[in-house]
This record gives sequence, structure tokens and C-alpha cells, in this order.
Amino acid sequence: MFSDAPAEAVIEARDLAKHYVLYPSPAHRLIHAILPGRVYPKFEALKDVSFTVRRGETVGIIGQNGAGKSTLLQLITGTVTPTAGVAEVKGRVAALLELGAGFEPDFTGRENILLNGTILGLTPGQVRERMQSIIDFSELAEFIDRPVRTYSSGMFMRLAFSVAAHVDADVLIIDEALAVGDARFSQKCLRFLRDFRRRGSILFVSHDLGAVTGLCDRAIWLDRGVVRGQGAAIEVCERYVASLFERPESAVASVAGGAEADAAMSNDALVLLDDAAPPPESAPGVTTCSPFNAAASSFGVGGAAIVDAGLFDPISGGRMQRVVEGQDVELKVKARADAEVLKPIIGFYIKDRLGQLLLGDNTFWDGAPQPTIAAGGQGIARFRFRWPALQRGAYTLTVAIADGSMAHHVQRHWMHDAVIFEVLSTSARLALVGLRLNKVTFEIAL
Repeated sequence: MFSDAPAEAVIEARDLAKHYVLYPSPAHRLIHAILPGRVYPKFEALKDVSFTVRRGETVGIIGQNGAGKSTLLQLITGTVTPTAGVAEVKGRVAALLELGAGFEPDFTGRENILLNGTILGLTPGQVRERMQSIIDFSELAEFIDRPVRTYSSGMFMRLAFSVAAHVDADVLIIDEALAVGDARFSQKCLRFLRDFRRRGSILFVSHDLGAVTGLCDRAIWLDRGVVRGQGAAIEVCERYVASLFERPESAVASVAGGAEADAAMSNDALVLLDDAAPPPESAPGVTTCSPFNAAASSFGVGGAAIVDAGLFDPISGGRMQRVVEGQDVELKVKARADAEVLKPIIGFYIKDRLGQLLLGDNTFWDGAPQPTIAAGGQGIARFRFRWPALQRGAYTLTVAIADGSMAHHVQRHWMHDAVIFEVLSTSARLALVGLRLNKVTFEIAL
């Protein structure tokens, strides 16, 4: 028998409020302690905030700077005492709040793992047992015995996240922790978070609405300390974005008046885009391509392995280190068969920094033959298309070889982040991703 009862609440906030007294000077703080009857102005950081996070839920908190998001997390983690209301949390909590919080600058990374792990509820013995795993996850082995005051912000995030990922938490509380660091490690963290959602709950604060809609089930919108909305993540984020463009009627009238004045100044048409004129050489968006990372994170049952991937010039065949929008490229994936692969499927995905799948394809086509790769042979898949317009930022290439059909197959080798693409300039003013394949080939190389 299945139950429709909601999952257990792991975070429950009821009428939470936090007020700060505004003293004209430190002396007035002392005077107020002696004479508590004196009245001072107050700043209401949070007012009557109530919500519930249930087991297995991921809830995002959004709002502009000063909305009270970080204050709310501090109340939930117990680092700040509420003026009114109650915040209850069940189970072990791992919190990533201010960057470097809970770290001693003069301690080494290794010493801070021990310190931070015990703060998060592990015994010293448990931290030592997991020490190497934490260091491996952080990828900071080269720097782990140096003082953390020498670390960059990205290294801080790696160390803090790695500790939090190993404390067997029931609830993860994250405040913009993924805003620093490289795209590859951010995606590694996001893969961990997606796996964590199967067994725990996440409270996630971010200004990145793409991260909230991509990761969260629900969202809570804070505005000047008050909850203005909560519900499905996409719906709340859409309402929040709409609010950013709200203007009082006086402002609209002022803008309209200015437009009329500008129109009166000139009868000439304003040309915003003229396709008749050839674009300058600097106009196309530029993307750089990293070398293939043979040591990238991967999984699979074995029997075959990806040995190379990247963008290649379809005419010269040379590997491309940079590409511009609209340029013909050939995305090539080469796999080695360590055992016979009867029905190989080679494919790729290009993902944004949040790990969202933007575009991709593979060599499986209904009715088309799947030539067997003999043990010791190679399979080479080529996908030819025009490089799309992408927003500025980092993107990663995921590649894989499977054996079987789309419906039934085994994953021989799946490789995350095999190549990093960095979009330096773009013509994409809004979300724009387009991919039109004009040629796909597959061959067996012995």
C-alpha cells in the first residue's frame, strides 16, 4: 500500500523575525544595556517568515541584495538568534555560508579539514578516516599542507564543499558557494548535489536563477525581509524577474516623454542592425577550446574507453583551439575497444556551468547499421555542424561510448568534462542555443 502523506519536515520556520537596533555610537549600546527602557530605531531584517522544507526537497531562496537571505540562513543554522519566531531543523546540518567561515587562516588545509569536520559533527577519528577522500574530492593535494590564507576564493570553496560532502549530513545549506571556482569543479559539485537529493534536503541561496530553476523543486522569494512568494521554482523565479521590471507610472511617463523628445530631435531612422553591411572581423563570438582531458571524471563497465575528443577543422583536420559563431566544425570522439563492442553508440553533450544539457547527439539512427568494433580497434564518430551562439561563460563537453540500442544498452565509458569551452564574446543577447547537424559519420579504425 502506498501513502500519499507528505514527507517529514526537516526544516520548519514559523513566524521568524530578526530586528537589529541601530545605535548612533558604541557608547549608546552600553547605555541601552544599563537603561533598557530607552528607545532606538530598529532595522527589520526579517519579518514573519514561515516555510517548511521536507525530506528530499531542494528549496531555493531568491531576492535582491539586502532581502534577508543570508540572515535567514544564519537563523536556521543557529549562528544568529531570532528576535521572534522559531526555526527547527531535524538531523545533521552541513552549511556553506560565508566563504571561509569556520576556517582558521593560519591553519593548513589539512588542519582546517579536521577543524571544520568536527564543527559539522564528525568525531576527530571519523575526519581522519575520511581525510584522503576529502582531499581527493577537493583536488587540492598539492596545497593541502599550506596555510589557507594563501588560498584563492575558488580553493576555499573547494575545501569547504569537500568537507561538507563527507559529513553524512541530512540537510545541506548553501549560500552562493557555487559562484566561485572553475566550471569543471562547479559541475562536480552539482553532480554531488543531484545525487544528495535522493537521500537528503537542500536549502540553496543564489542570485543565479538558472541554478535555482535547474536544481530546486520549490523557491522562496524574499523582499525586504518579507516572503513575497513561494511555490514551484520556475513560477516563483518568473514572478521575481517580472518584479525587477516593474515601474511606477511616473517613471513610465518620464521615459515616454524622453522618447518623444528624442524623436522630435531627428527624423532619421535609427539603424540598429544592417545585414547588408559585412560584419567586422571582431564581430563573431569567440570560443576557446581546452585540450582533451584524459584524466577527467568518468564511469562505466569497461571494455571500451574514450581516448580523444574535441573540435576539429572539417577541411584541414587540425584540432581547433578557438572557434567563432557560425563556423563549420567537426566534433570528433575517438574510442578504443579493449574488448569486442558489438553495437557501439558514441555520443556527446555540451553542458553549461550548471550541468544543464544544452545540445548533443549520438551515432544511433533507427534502421542504420552499427558496425562492430573488434578488440584492439577504434571507433571514431564525427559530428559536423556550425558552432552556435552561446552566452558568455564556461561550457563542458561530455562524451560516452555505449553498447546496444537507445532503449537497451550498457555504458562502456562515460566521461564528464572532457573538454572545456570558454565563450569570450558572443552575439547572443538572450538565451540562444542552436545546433543543426549537416553531416554525421562513423567508422572503424584498426
